[in-house]
Amino acid sequence: MKEIARDIYLNKLISRKENGMIKVITGIRRAGKSYLLDPIFKNYLLDNKVEESHIIKLDLEERKNKKYLNPDALDEYIRSLLIDKKKYYIILDEIQKVEDFESVLNGFVHIANVDVYVTGSNSKFLSSDIITEFRGRGDEVRVYPLSFAEYANAYKGTLDEAWQEYLTYGGLPYILTRKTDEEKSSYLNNLFETTYLKDIIDRNNVKKVDVLNNLVNILASSVGSLTNPTKLANTFISNSIKNVNTHIVTTYIEYLMDAFLINKVERYDVKGKKYISTTSKYYFSDIGLRNARLNFRQQEENHLIENIIYNELVLRGYNVDVGVVEIRDKNKGRKQLEVDFICNQGYKRYYVQVALKIDTKEKNEQESRPLNNIGDNFKKIIVVKDNIKRWINEDGILIIGIQEFLLDKNSLDL
Repeated sequence: MKEIARDIYLNKLISRKENGMIKVITGIRRAGKSYLLDPIFKNYLLDNKVEESHIIKLDLEERKNKKYLNPDALDEYIRSLLIDKKKYYIILDEIQKVEDFESVLNGFVHIANVDVYVTGSNSKFLSSDIITEFRGRGDEVRVYPLSFAEYANAYKGTLDEAWQEYLTYGGLPYILTRKTDEEKSSYLNNLFETTYLKDIIDRNNVKKVDVLNNLVNILASSVGSLTNPTKLANTFISNSIKNVNTHIVTTYIEYLMDAFLINKVERYDVKGKKYISTTSKYYFSDIGLRNARLNFRQQEENHLIENIIYNELVLRGYNVDVGVVEIRDKNKGRKQLEVDFICNQGYKRYYVQVALKIDTKEKNEQESRPLNNIGDNFKKIIVVKDNIKRWINEDGILIIGIQEFLLDKNSLDL
């Protein structure tokens, strides 16, 4: 396997270097957090003339470092290595194994020539609330599974083969080392059961484990569909599963989101300029995990592609909503049209529609209609499954193939 370049995250670390805060690397298990710090970031420091003696790296999961699980021993050891006024870079992997690690790290922040980077993989570090532990001195860098561009760059095979593999097995880095379909599917299934769900159950003391499992299956089946906790609770009731209500469903969804397994996307009324709270969409942070959860049975390409595009937009740093455009239809009165994604980043905004094909005039008009009814001048894009040459239709909408869209980090600005 080729070395996986993760330049997006490396650049985030570089921009945060020596900013006086604790860099906390978060994200779903097995997404490559430790690999990002060592070797990627460590090699960057070495290449930029940082002496190796000024890079203090400890993997606290290794047996040889067991004595440093005591917070006083860790604090004393790190401080003993600070022998001059030059900058020291402290990289601590699996820091959660140290009792009261928050106070140890907060102490390091007050040392002028120390720059701290940490990862962890217990339930606390796999939660969005970890930053609160550092009293305003934590700076989070969230790591996602591989984007398609990262995956394709490391994949040994054709681009089309890489796409089919990615569409099926997703972007957890270890997938690239598995050779057979059986190995890949087994890895994802075992990871889901023995790691992700176990973390959630242990962290939150989940009592209704069967409900949690069924909820994950329902959300996996309904990727890209509008729903809400009430609808989901009614699904349980209609299947004769008792003692499930909206509160339980809402709570368990929050657990899944807190563990970075799924993301909730709100609906936004483009013309009314307000959020619609009645229904939302949920996407999985890795499409391979979603597919594995359903034993690779439900492979609707439009929903899978939609999920992948959502993950790509978030990875690129956009705030993403589902768009709603209300129009007047002379036959049906008021009608709501859906824009798959509204992407905001500062003063920038893009509207993105997802389609399997635009191979007829009728299909072009159908997919363009929501975008044409928005009524502003922000850029509008339709992403299609086919590897077409990009073009601009008569309404000024960019039509681009999925692979080109994902491989070019500047594809929204083409």
